[in-house]
Amino acid sequence: MVTVQTPPASMYRSREGLGVWEHKGKVAAVGIGHSPTARRWDGLVESSIGTWTVMALRNAMEDAGITPDQVDGMVVVPAATTGDRWYPTHPVPEDFANTFELTDNLNDGLSSMSVDWILKNMPELTNVQFAMHAPTCMSDAVVVAAQAVGDGLTNTCLVLKAWNNLAGRYGHEAGNNALDIAPGASQWTNPWGFGAAASTFAYLFDQYCRKYGKNHDMMAPFVVNEKRNGLLFPEGFWAQHRPEPLSIEDYLSARWVAKPANLFDCDLPIQVVCAYVFTTAERAKDMKQKPAYILNHASDRTRVKSSIQTLDECEAATDSVGRKLYEGAGISASDLSFENMYDGYTLFHQFHIEGLRFAGIQRGEALDLYATDISIEGPNPVSPSGGNAGSGRTRTWMHTDSIQQVQGRAGARQIRRPAEIGVSGGPTTTGGNFTVWSSTPG
Repeated sequence: MVTVQTPPASMYRSREGLGVWEHKGKVAAVGIGHSPTARRWDGLVESSIGTWTVMALRNAMEDAGITPDQVDGMVVVPAATTGDRWYPTHPVPEDFANTFELTDNLNDGLSSMSVDWILKNMPELTNVQFAMHAPTCMSDAVVVAAQAVGDGLTNTCLVLKAWNNLAGRYGHEAGNNALDIAPGASQWTNPWGFGAAASTFAYLFDQYCRKYGKNHDMMAPFVVNEKRNGLLFPEGFWAQHRPEPLSIEDYLSARWVAKPANLFDCDLPIQVVCAYVFTTAERAKDMKQKPAYILNHASDRTRVKSSIQTLDECEAATDSVGRKLYEGAGISASDLSFENMYDGYTLFHQFHIEGLRFAGIQRGEALDLYATDISIEGPNPVSPSGGNAGSGRTRTWMHTDSIQQVQGRAGARQIRRPAEIGVSGGPTTTGGNFTVWSSTPG
């Protein structure tokens, strides 16, 4: 059995002053695999994240043109929680137990995913020697896999993140969401059970508008652009299930969730699985797809001073991320062809791109940029993936699109200017992992 490791702190480039990444241009993404999407789980084994994990991994290997015996490494995010998790009070569905080999963790394949479960249920993966469980989300798995391949720990690595949404809402059987009150400190941070939009990002956006003289209506072009790009993403939820365009008027008239965050400022939890194949640049030359080279990765581990971050902390953290990304990749802001920073709440996207100084903007200028041509046809494509607002919450669309953009196979979303270098990552403004992608090794 393969020993599954936890990524050490040394795998993350979380400090400034580290210089150019030692593996710049020596690691590449060469395969992408997606499952279908669903608003919530219908209880059928064929739409469980277990079934979809096997599907996504096989799709990624087929896309790369490799056979399972060529895979020698895996980086998997075990947490798959968008909605509920499988509680011990629920018996494992009989058809699921009859279809798959179970592990000691009964959540596996239902609301979590482990390397052990994958290897038990994909016997064709005979040569996996290296395995890691990355915390949190795909952005974390991407930087860990890139470093692992660069360090020679694995030569051809599968990277996977599954999202479940069993009940279509956040944890209704345990935690604050299951209570009728918000106890203790959560009365300030989680007044409705889950307070990210209400207590953090809406608050930050309000601070931002006051500081720079902006207003919520100025977000409309960005959110409409997100939805348009998402509808051009065939793997996305909205494109598959609800191909509904969004107008400026729709956005401006939407109900408030936590003012100044309205309904369309919040992404939609869904169920989906995504996988990638990473390998060395040398091996990538012989594979089916054009390599999407990684020039650098960077992480932020800002410790905020209170229960929620301040605007000053947010801006300092995202400025630092920008400097780390450019330093390690040996590039500057003017080299970016596009950006795919996280947008789970649309109201913090501008913090990320101002930190990057994307399209030459400075602090307080992102909403002015949104009023210009930020479309895939324009000179400064903002979030060509459509992000999570445009395709449903996975925290993966931005990476998939970045890979496809520099490979020249983003289809209807392909930006019109040459897609040479782009950045993706997230999730939050004071904690996340970010990657620089390139069409050449640099």
